[in-house]
Amino acid sequence: MVVLISGTGSNMAALLDACRSPEYGAQVVAVGSDRPGAGGLETAEEEGVPAFVVPFRDYADRSEWDTAMSDRIADFAPDLVVSAGFMRILGPAVVGRHAAVNIHPALLPSFPGAHAVRDALAHGVRVTGTTIHFLDEGVDSGPIIDQVPVPVEDGDDEAALHERIKTVERRMLVDTVGELARRGWTVDGRHVRLGRTGPTPTNASETKETP
Repeated sequence: MVVLISGTGSNMAALLDACRSPEYGAQVVAVGSDRPGAGGLETAEEEGVPAFVVPFRDYADRSEWDTAMSDRIADFAPDLVVSAGFMRILGPAVVGRHAAVNIHPALLPSFPGAHAVRDALAHGVRVTGTTIHFLDEGVDSGPIIDQVPVPVEDGDDEAALHERIKTVERRMLVDTVGELARRGWTVDGRHVRLGRTGPTPTNASETKETP
């Protein structure tokens, strides 16, 4: 898999740690970012994992950047792309070519977008959580793979709630990516099923072979 990050890469580090076990069934072949200074790039290089950067500012528009990112990902021929704290929207050049998953700090379809934790607090919900889903061309709108609820506690502010969500999402991301790698998957409309095998897909809407 290729893991995409924009910051310190704590979720990426958790995946790298999981991949140390042969039983996990997956390997990180590269780490990519849109930000040259992303701290997680150094972590990847220290672990001997190739790292690359496709800066958004180097391209005339989003479409050109998306194509460049897709081509750079393709250099590593991954079975799966994992958006783990990646703060750019991946467009059709990426999601139409590569099966990709994203982790989101809310129970989708509620509270999509960049301010999910803040929006959940403002709405007054008593339970929020985290979602892992396949990416499509929308914003946090792709088929849901798994979700874990996180209670909102009295006195929570955005930072405290987000920190508890991060703890849960890191565990869910590692577990789910491992399941996808070991068992394969099928996406039928909005429904994701693990363990179905078939021809290698060109995007997440088809069936993925178990490696």
